[in-house]
Amino acid sequence: MNTLAPALLALIGAPLFVALVGLALLYLLQAGIDPGAVVIEFYRLAETPTLTAVPLFCLAGFILAESGAPNRLVRLSQALLGRLPGGFAVMALVIAALFTAFTGASGMTIVALGGLVYPALRQHGHDDRFALGLVTTAGGLGLLLPPSLPLIVYGVVAGVPVDDLFLAGLVPGGLILVALGAYSVWQGRRLPQPTPSARPALGAAVRDCVGELLLPVVVLGGLLGGFIAVSETAALAILYVLLVEVGLRREVPLRRLPAIVRDCMVLVGGVLIILAAALAWTNCLVDAEVPQRLLHWVSRQVHSRLAFLLLLNVFLLGVGCLLDMFSALIIVVPLVLPLAQAYGVHPVHLGMVLLTNLEIGYSTPPVGMNLFVASLRFGRPLLDVCRASLPFQLLLLLVLVLVTYVPALSLLLLHR
Repeated sequence: MNTLAPALLALIGAPLFVALVGLALLYLLQAGIDPGAVVIEFYRLAETPTLTAVPLFCLAGFILAESGAPNRLVRLSQALLGRLPGGFAVMALVIAALFTAFTGASGMTIVALGGLVYPALRQHGHDDRFALGLVTTAGGLGLLLPPSLPLIVYGVVAGVPVDDLFLAGLVPGGLILVALGAYSVWQGRRLPQPTPSARPALGAAVRDCVGELLLPVVVLGGLLGGFIAVSETAALAILYVLLVEVGLRREVPLRRLPAIVRDCMVLVGGVLIILAAALAWTNCLVDAEVPQRLLHWVSRQVHSRLAFLLLLNVFLLGVGCLLDMFSALIIVVPLVLPLAQAYGVHPVHLGMVLLTNLEIGYSTPPVGMNLFVASLRFGRPLLDVCRASLPFQLLLLLVLVLVTYVPALSLLLLHR
């Protein structure tokens, strides 16, 4: 009965870390182990060098969202892709992916960009259902692209180099953007095209956005070249954003920085405290040989790698629409990783499969988080949002099949 208490606390709305720490403490007490082992896990997490990148990348994204960068990128999309059918929708997907990759919070992308992108899509001639579905789905894009916060969290939990995950996510993340972009072009093939005078001048739009366009070069240049580590890249990214948006452009006043830092650290602090609690609980699971027992049971039921991957996808899609990204990563990875390795699945490939599933889960009925955020943001019934998102979800599922059964998509850049 005592072991049910933390689970009941979670069901009635207690913070996840309370339930996880409660479970860990109960196990340690019953096993006769010093409960101070939980505190040791918190300390061990604090000494992890990679985690210094988390608040820095996240803060860079929050500052970008507060600046005029979204408006400048929208103008650039109009100038760059104005002649392409559905060109604005394509650029909206790229902009949303960029902001989600830096903030790690898909709901924030919908709130920050939705009010700008949704009416612009309608103004460009797209019907209401397409615009609503695109904005809702776009809120979850970018979670596979560096410097995504979930990529870093998965690397810490799974013990996989974050640099490898940043490289691995480029092809699957790009494939998602290509699939949704192609659908947007197909949808826009019959739309009236704006006259050249109605589009911003390309040269002026590029000059206006040069600060934001150089940011991916700053982030990826050092990593791909092998010059600097992830934590150093994060420090460089936040310095660059502060220099451009606060120093040169002065779009984010210094008096606003404390509030932005506070909002960002609330998100990051919540993730880190859950992560520390989950690591403590994970050690208890390992001590109790739960992963080994689970592996023994699954190996008797599932006899092929392909069948295992199929069942894994079904399981993860369900997890993705019930739990937020970080809770799902922290709870599921320690259980799934030994199983995947036993079936010959590379840990990096597993990370791409897992994150793609959870990205889809954000917009999967009945309880995908992005569905509720979009419903509240645009004042639309939840059922309308679900219907609007359906075509995009089907495309994401097709990409998931490719990512799952073609490991080379995830591992291609690791063998460069």
